Amino acid sequence: MPEWVVTFGDMMSLLLTFFIMLVSMSEIKSEEKYQALVESIKKQLGHTTSMDSTVPGPSKPQNSMVQQVANLARAKRQDLMQGGQKVEAPTGEHSTVQIVRPGSRTVVGTSVFFADFDVDLRAAEKQKLAELVPKIIGKPQKIEVRGHAGRRPLPPGTPFQDHYDLAYQRARQVREYLVNELGVEPNRLRMISAGADELMHSGIDPEKIKLNSRVEVFLLDELTESLSGSAAEREEQLLNLPQ
Repeated sequence: MPEWVVTFGDMMSLLLTFFIMLVSMSEIKSEEKYQALVESIKKQLGHTTSMDSTVPGPSKPQNSMVQQVANLARAKRQDLMQGGQKVEAPTGEHSTVQIVRPGSRTVVGTSVFFADFDVDLRAAEKQKLAELVPKIIGKPQKIEVRGHAGRRPLPPGTPFQDHYDLAYQRARQVREYLVNELGVEPNRLRMISAGADELMHSGIDPEKIKLNSRVEVFLLDELTESLSGSAAEREEQLLNLPQ
């Protein structure tokens, strides 16, 4: 048998394998396994950390704050045996992740609840804040403390002017506890009062209505440093950092 037949046979075997692979991938029957495969390939080939180098302009170092914040937005995949990767992130397939508010905000956060027309933090709510702090402390993002109130009319003799004032005082109590008792950096906190405009429940169930009296604490997609000073001042500070 001529020697070229061996080479030809090897080539045909490779072609057959190639076409079998194309047919098998033409229909994705297991979406989760396919996504795990894609993430694994990206990780090995460096796709997720090399795209900045393809953008016109100066390339950012992969250990920069910009890259670290980009990493925060990637989903965690706990199914490591199927090719997934465990990435530290506020979003992902983890039972302890709680979606506080939808939208462009990140989902690291919690909600603490108050009794009707009360602004004092109860022990159970203080414990929820203490459990949240390890997830948010030391990170570069801004933290929003957003106070809420129900729509029940304020009782006579109340010290609050309106529902906005009540929600504001609740947010202030949470902010002071985070700063004074739990050590959160005060410049990272943004305090907002939504009053009674953003109800969690608008029905008539008395137990659900109680959930409207709350304060939400969550990370934002904004860096604390990017909100301090003008763009020129921030750039000058970066240039003057010690090497």
